[in-house]
Amino acid sequence: MVKKRIISVIAALLVLILLLYLATLILMPKYMSVSKEGALISEYYTEADLGNTHQVIFVGDCEVYESFVPPVLWDEYGITSYIRGSAQQLIWQSYYLLEETFEYESPDVVVFNVLSMKYGEPQNEAYNRMTLDKMRWSGIKADAINASMTEEENFASYIFPLLRFHSRWNELGAEDFRYMFKRDKVSHNGYLMQTSVVPKESDRVGEELMDYTLPEIGFEYLDKMKSLCEENGAELVLIKSPTNSWKFWWYDEWDRQIEDYAEKNGLDYYNFIGEEDIGLDWSCDTYDGGIHLNVYGAEKMTLYFGKILSEVYGVEDLRTDDDISGVWDKKYDDYIKAKEESI
Repeated sequence: MVKKRIISVIAALLVLILLLYLATLILMPKYMSVSKEGALISEYYTEADLGNTHQVIFVGDCEVYESFVPPVLWDEYGITSYIRGSAQQLIWQSYYLLEETFEYESPDVVVFNVLSMKYGEPQNEAYNRMTLDKMRWSGIKADAINASMTEEENFASYIFPLLRFHSRWNELGAEDFRYMFKRDKVSHNGYLMQTSVVPKESDRVGEELMDYTLPEIGFEYLDKMKSLCEENGAELVLIKSPTNSWKFWWYDEWDRQIEDYAEKNGLDYYNFIGEEDIGLDWSCDTYDGGIHLNVYGAEKMTLYFGKILSEVYGVEDLRTDDDISGVWDKKYDDYIKAKEESI
């Protein structure tokens, strides 16, 4: 009799756990038709599980995942790459994503976009979720959560997302059930394609600040990122993407601080704002009035930076490797097909 009761209790607990698991799968945002950038972090693990490694890893915010196109970098220079980007990715998140990446592979070059250096504290739960929820569980993810949480957030809601998303039940649609177990692929090795054209019309600049000092925590994590790259035999390269909208203005005072840091620490820093040789045309190379690049602008940026990776850093051309070419030629074909279908 006691044995039957124990079995019944265990069975009930298993059913409850299963129901909670299914409820979590249903209620968590899917990031398929809207806010696709929320699906970027999880896609890296498919590459990692297949054993695909990369010579170049990009980390940072939208200024990397909408400015560089890995399939184009491959087709033109034979360089393999992945963009571990996410919306409003803060520098401590970039650091922990990079630390996690080194658990899977050993890139030759790590490229970090410096825009997030302007943030000195956690910013927004919605953006935190886009970066953190789909990281695989590890001590690294726990550290990233602790570094990123706003005052209104709590760690338990990241362990049990149902605590955060239980109220979404009245927002559920067909997409939530369709993508319960498997999501569509939204990126091309981390690049999120945008094919619309909305010209830049305003020359408005950023408002004056009371203090132009970049937060110290950014330099602390930049130190950590530099040490991490050195420990793993990777070259750290700092960049500022060519976009410079009033909405995300990059001040000259900030730029000088990054230049000084790079010089003192033996790092290369490339500020692409206003770089004419890229060939950007702001009447057709942006999809949102100059805030971000569209696919045409991103291809130009990729071709320009690929030459730097090849000639300055000596990243090897792997197009003669039949095994790697087989994988990457298909990636390029898929990219071209997706581009043609989106135009």
